[in-house]
Amino acid sequence: MNDLSLHILDILQNSVSAGAYEIRLTVEEDPESDRLTVSIIDNGKGMSGEQLERVSDPFFTSRTTRRVGLGIPLFKQTCRESGGDLTITSQLGKGTSVTAVMGYSHIDRPPLGDISNILVLTMISNPEINFIFTYIYKKREFIFISSEVNDIIKDILSGNNQMIKLLTEYLNNNISELKT
Repeated sequence: MNDLSLHILDILQNSVSAGAYEIRLTVEEDPESDRLTVSIIDNGKGMSGEQLERVSDPFFTSRTTRRVGLGIPLFKQTCRESGGDLTITSQLGKGTSVTAVMGYSHIDRPPLGDISNILVLTMISNPEINFIFTYIYKKREFIFISSEVNDIIKDILSGNNQMIKLLTEYLNNNISELKT
């Protein structure tokens, strides 16, 4: 995948498919410790011990529409090639946590990509889910909670596509502000 936002989208879609009604996405850029950390935590159906052991196997998937599941294995490979790793914890009936750590300045680390657009599109496609997005840069943070903007989401769902652009710009502006 060309950028990390596509990996994040894949994990978010897994959380949605797992029946989560709350998904926490945290992105932390820490240039001082040379780390980029992405964490996705959901309260979906979780995985059994057997599923958790096999989740990094590209020939294992819980989906019935195909026989391979490349999302997690590719994300794990990206992390390892970037001087980090991917860890997954899960409890059946409680949810799953995926944490990706990479070297911030590592030459093989893909760019973050359009994280704001990925989040907004996932959020408006799943208005029943509360998304909590935290962006941390050099210990400063911005938090966005989708349930606090449900009226805007309703406008988007009723055909007001200008709101998608405004919401994406809002997220991008707040992320940029942290970095200045």
